[in-house]
Amino acid sequence: MVNKFVDFFKKFYLAIIFIFLYAPIVTLIVFSFNESKSMARWTGFTLDWYKSLFQNDTLLEALYYTVLIAIVASIIATIIGTISAIGIYYMRGKRKSLLLNVNNLPILNPDIVTGIALMSLFIFLKFNFGFNTMLIAHIVFDIPYVILCVLPKLSQLPDNTIEAAMDLGATHFYALRKVIIPQIKPGIVAGLLMAFTMSIDDFVISFFTTGPGVTNLSIEIYSMARKGINPQINALSTLMFATVLTLLLIVNKKTNSRGDSNEKIKGY
Repeated sequence: MVNKFVDFFKKFYLAIIFIFLYAPIVTLIVFSFNESKSMARWTGFTLDWYKSLFQNDTLLEALYYTVLIAIVASIIATIIGTISAIGIYYMRGKRKSLLLNVNNLPILNPDIVTGIALMSLFIFLKFNFGFNTMLIAHIVFDIPYVILCVLPKLSQLPDNTIEAAMDLGATHFYALRKVIIPQIKPGIVAGLLMAFTMSIDDFVISFFTTGPGVTNLSIEIYSMARKGINPQINALSTLMFATVLTLLLIVNKKTNSRGDSNEKIKGY
């Protein structure tokens, strides 16, 4: 009897958590089809907000810069972060502890501190604020997260992996490219996705490091919030959510297919 009550409580608690997580998203999706601008009442089904979204040059330009900066920043940050993580992992003693603490500082710092610091640096270096400054800021912001994603996979490697590869005639670069990176690939992919998510979602750092003519979705939505959110934002958010959900299902399906193939091979 007690076990049944505990199981019921766990399921109930889990259901409440998922309701709180997904109820706002469901509300957003439903009202993206609402004929009225107001989210206080439902007046009828329409696709007008989706049609007007693709005619809104301002939002489309903000989406373009958002996706472009997120892709470029996440790729560069993943390359730098992976190399840095490998270097940190093979360090020993106080140097390793020092670098790990330095890497954790930007993550623990409030975003506004990082944003103002980067803005002050760009002013000191006399950079012209715009696309380049926002891109550099996103790369700097993403690198610590990539390092934190890659380091755990490096910790799972067998000891003396590089030494064993070199004993078999591999050079340092060949061992890194053919032995280390394939084994830590899940961590690299996780770091890439984390960097992309953090970059596409960022507002504070983008706000302080952007310039005239360059904006992203978070800045654009913030500027709209003073007058009221346009339902076109609901439509855009719905499309972005559907895209991410589709990609997630595809990745999970491929992962499960590979797992089933490996089990068949082992069974054979």
